[in-house]
Amino acid sequence: MLSNRVTNLKPSPTLSLFTKVKELREKGHDVLSLTVGEPDWDTFEPIKEAGIKAIQGGHTKYTPSNGLPELREVICQQTILDLGCHYTPEQVTVSVGGKFILYSALQSLVNPGDEVVIPAPYWVSYPSMVELAGGKPVIVRCGSGAGFKMTPEALDKAITTKTKVVILNSPSNPSGAVYSLDELKAITEVLKNHTHVVILSDDIYNRLVFEGDLAPHILQAEPSLHERTIVINGVSKTYSMTGWRLGWALGPLPVIKAMTNLQSQSVSCASPFTQMASIEAINSGKEFLAPYLKKLSLRKKLVMDRLNSFSELQVQEPKGAFYAFPDIRKLCGRGFKGHALEDCGELAKYLLQEELVAVVPGKAFGEPGFFRMSFALDDARLGKALTRIETFICRLD
Repeated sequence: MLSNRVTNLKPSPTLSLFTKVKELREKGHDVLSLTVGEPDWDTFEPIKEAGIKAIQGGHTKYTPSNGLPELREVICQQTILDLGCHYTPEQVTVSVGGKFILYSALQSLVNPGDEVVIPAPYWVSYPSMVELAGGKPVIVRCGSGAGFKMTPEALDKAITTKTKVVILNSPSNPSGAVYSLDELKAITEVLKNHTHVVILSDDIYNRLVFEGDLAPHILQAEPSLHERTIVINGVSKTYSMTGWRLGWALGPLPVIKAMTNLQSQSVSCASPFTQMASIEAINSGKEFLAPYLKKLSLRKKLVMDRLNSFSELQVQEPKGAFYAFPDIRKLCGRGFKGHALEDCGELAKYLLQEELVAVVPGKAFGEPGFFRMSFALDDARLGKALTRIETFICRLD
């Protein structure tokens, strides 16, 4: 009865874990979840007020599929300031969250058999989105030795005549790795030699960095790639608006028009009051972000100090986002109550079962032997979770 595409589709591991945590909490268990990729602070008050005002003002009907003109203008101007590249509002499309924008871009670019280069560790949904478009994910392993970043040599080796898209995500989910401008320049030297390749730059965490105001960008490294780069962003992470569902893309006009057409035949449009609130977020949200970035930085230090005190773990310092990605391979193969915990999935399973701490196994991100741990939660619960992890390690055989 079901189509092959949905039969073969794997559920999101992060959302599956979120559901499991919710079930345990409903049974009265004090679960400490380090799984969900969203800030723990509330949407900033002026943004909420703008959304409420929009609803009260009657902004509750359909909008153009590519978004309100005034929102596209604001996005356009912000991106010009950020990247130094020229865009027009016609080169902007808006839809229901960055996740759907990524899906829309891949559906608009990828034909059956096309290859899409994805550096690993990667965000869990990239490979599935490529497969839903009929494409073939080409995974480039970027281990801890490379700082979880793709080298020019690895990229060049991965590109073939069938390559259609290369996905870049900096700061990275799950590792928090941030490419430097020099590292991006080296990558652009490869991409300049492969003119058939489109770059999809997922910038959703670009303002959540611990040095500077903005993560370096591939278009800052090489502006000539402007005509084959799709820039993707949204309000979810920076402004803590994950539930508002608003994302956007900028790029060559034919691709943006194709994405808009796809949106018009699927999700129609983002809600108008979300779009109005997003205008306020882009215009004023940055001034409210600074204290929360400082708070994230202190939490990062807490996590790094505690994890580095565990001799069994190794962890690289994240330069952006709000995730730690510790190497737990020294724990794999250890025993627990007669069970051999052979991989990160088994370790995560028993950590949740025994100590009520939820983490995401690294194999979900294409990097077995690691955990992804969000540190976007209050200090007390974060400290408690780290203590439980230490207790669990001490209980292993």
